[in-house]
Order: sequence, then structure tokens, then C-alpha cells
Amino acid sequence: MTLAIDAGTPGLRPRGYRPPAPIPHTERLGAFALLRQLRDNPAAAWGVWHFEEPFVSARTVLGDTIVISDPAAIRRVLVENVGNYPKDDLQRRVLKPGLGEGLLTAEGETWKRVRRTLAPLFTPRMVDGFAGIMLERARKSADRLAAAPRGDLVNVSAEMTRVTFDILAGTLFSDGIVSGADRFGEAVTGYFDTVGRLDPLDALGLPDWIPRLSWFTGRKSISFFEAEVNRIIQRRKGEMAEGIAPADLLTALIGAADPETGIGLTDEEVAANIITFITAGHETTANALGWALFLLAKHPDQRERAEREAAGALNLPLAEWPDRLPFLRAVIEEAMRLYPPAATLTRKALAAESFGDIRIAKGALVVISPYVVHRHRKLWSDPDFFRPERFMPGAREAIDRYQYLPFGAGPRICIGQRFAMLEAVIILATIFGRVRLDWPPRQVVNPVQRVTLRPMPELRMVRA
Repeated sequence: MTLAIDAGTPGLRPRGYRPPAPIPHTERLGAFALLRQLRDNPAAAWGVWHFEEPFVSARTVLGDTIVISDPAAIRRVLVENVGNYPKDDLQRRVLKPGLGEGLLTAEGETWKRVRRTLAPLFTPRMVDGFAGIMLERARKSADRLAAAPRGDLVNVSAEMTRVTFDILAGTLFSDGIVSGADRFGEAVTGYFDTVGRLDPLDALGLPDWIPRLSWFTGRKSISFFEAEVNRIIQRRKGEMAEGIAPADLLTALIGAADPETGIGLTDEEVAANIITFITAGHETTANALGWALFLLAKHPDQRERAEREAAGALNLPLAEWPDRLPFLRAVIEEAMRLYPPAATLTRKALAAESFGDIRIAKGALVVISPYVVHRHRKLWSDPDFFRPERFMPGAREAIDRYQYLPFGAGPRICIGQRFAMLEAVIILATIFGRVRLDWPPRQVVNPVQRVTLRPMPELRMVRA
């Protein structure tokens, strides 16, 4: 894997700081090279043409494949004709062993029923009611960072995992999760590093009865999730029977019913969605926050602006922070543009379709990569550079809805989008109001895709 030079040295960044990213290939990869790259880091598998053309069709080891980056075409696939483009079998094979039939992996009527059931739990009123707990946990995180002696290295990746887990546990589960952030963090990392990686046998479409190595190496993480979540569910059912259960997401999940059919979720569906929220939910926000802290540490002028805005945060109503702290929100949005938490969305075409110059064959794998779209030469000015001003009021309105996809789009847009943004702004503002973190000289970090786009190695920063 060839990686971009970290152009963070003054004199090498006439247009601003260019964060590290894989250098696109100039020649097409052969079948085995592509499989190896998809296994090791899919974000490094792209060619220069993907960042320059509105769509790219090819016959690959994955079959007929079309990569779509044109916003109008993305809208067609994800919204206008969404019924023709369900999630593909390959994506489900990668995610389902750990996430089961949760909101992220379910399809068809099962997905529709689960989505209808969960939607009332993520209304603006419900989410805004969690802001106080978010601030409380964010302050504890800032205290932990500030307690480190000046000049010491602190593991920012681990701290962002801890604080987002603490918020998830305190808001959605009322601290009903017995195992702490460290154990869950290890399990999530183990899951994404093993089961969450593309297995060449899956890419080649070989049947499920052929064992995958990832199934065995990831079994420890999956067993941990299953055992812990079963304990959570049974304990909460007992509390509900006694009338002492807190009114949180877990209680709502167990007691929820589809508003159309009156059917509730099975224990397996409750468990799958708990695991989905814990793994995909807090993992994505933790990564976005880590990248935001990294980018600001590499850009001191922007960091000082963030600190000034954070200084006035406590005079504002908590639920209004994302709207009333526009620069901090813009930093988070720009971090998710450069390093989108979900770097690739894939669909399968049930029927052939043509629109514009695009021809999609029946059965083709349709790839929409937020990572590619967010860095596309025809959609963004200086797309590889850190420019939070893109998302400031007055500029953000010019961004097409379907050229910026950190939470996806269409019916399957992330149900926790408002929760994640409120949480991220509160955490970032609280940290910048209390502590400064510098980037260590000569330390290198790269984005590696393990379902989510993670910094590798972990982000370790200097307590200034």
C-alpha cells in the first residue's frame, strides 16, 4: 500500500494542510492484487480514474461492478429507485456474523418493521433529552485528558472510544452494561480486524458451508457480544417485570411494537440491534472525533478558532450546540468528509436499469463510496485538503445533498444521525474548553478501512 506524504511541514502546504491518505493507483490492479488490497485496506484500492469520472464500470473478481460518484445517480440508487438496489450479499456476509439481523444488516420487510419500531426512539425531542448526560460524560473525558502531565502522550483513540461508549451506556442503556468501555473496545476492534474484513472466499462468492478463517479468529469477539447482550436483556426483563426499569432505549426496544402490525421485536432482534448500536454507533463517532482532533492539532490556526468558539459554549442551551457552534460542527463535518466513518456503501441491482449515460446490468454490484465521492475532483475544490470553512453557513448550502454522505442517504440513512452530531459537538467543545493536544513530531498515522475508517496506528497525542 502506497501512502501519501504527510505534507504537514511548513513550506510544503501552500494551500493548507493535506492530511494523509492512500495514493490512488495509476494502473488497474489484477485480480489477486485487488483481493489482497480489499482484504488489507479497501480505501487504498481506488484508482485515479475513480476520483475523476462520474461512474466507472468494470468486470472484476466481484463480478460486474459499477462505481457511482455522480450525485444525481446516487440519488437514483439510494432514493428514487431504492427498491431495485437492496444491500448485496457480500456486505451482509461481512457484517452479519457479528451484527445479526440488526438495523444495519436486515433487509426487506424485516428491516422495514425494525426501522418503524425504532424510529420513535430517535426523535429530536428524545435525542435532545440526552444532552445533559452527554455533557456530564464529556466533562469526565476532558478531566481525564487534563489529568495527564504536560508533555505526556495520551491515547486519544482509546479516550474517544471510552467517552462515546460511556455516553451510549448512560443514555441508551442507563448504565445497564456491566462490562466497561475497555472490554467492549477490545471486542469491537477484534471484530472489525477479523470478521469485519473482506474474506477472499466471500469476494469469490464461494458457498457459506466453506469455513472462513475470520469466523474462527473473530469468534472471541462475537461470543463476548452474545453473552454480554443476553445478560443485559435478561436483567432488564426482570426489572420491567418488577416495574423498576428505567425509561431508556433498552426498555423501549424490549417493549416496542411495530406501529403498523403491533408485532414486537424478538429477543434475537433486540440483541442484534443492541450490538449494532454499541459497535457501529459509538465506533463511528469515536473515529470522527479522533480524526477531528488530529486535523486540528495539525492546523494550529484552526484549532485556536475552535478553542475560542468552545469558550462560549456553556452560555448556550445544550441541544442547540450543533447549530450555535458552527465552526466546531464544520470541523466535525470536514473530518467526516475526509475520513467518512462508513467509507463504502454497496448494493445489488435486482433489474437492469439505464439513466443518463449509466447502464447497470441485472445482478451488478453497485458501489457508492463516500470516501471517493468526498474527494472527487469534479465535486470539490482542493478535495484532499482540510478546509472546515466548506461547511460554514453560507458555504454549506452550496453542497449537493448527494455529494456528502457521512450518514448515508435515503430510507436507510443512519437513524442515529442527530444523536451522533449532538454528541460529537458536545465532546469536542468540552475538550477544547479544557485541554490542548499537540501532534507528536515525526509520528505518522494512516486511514485504514475496517468497515469503519480507522486511524492506524492509534492516535497518541501530546498533552500540551
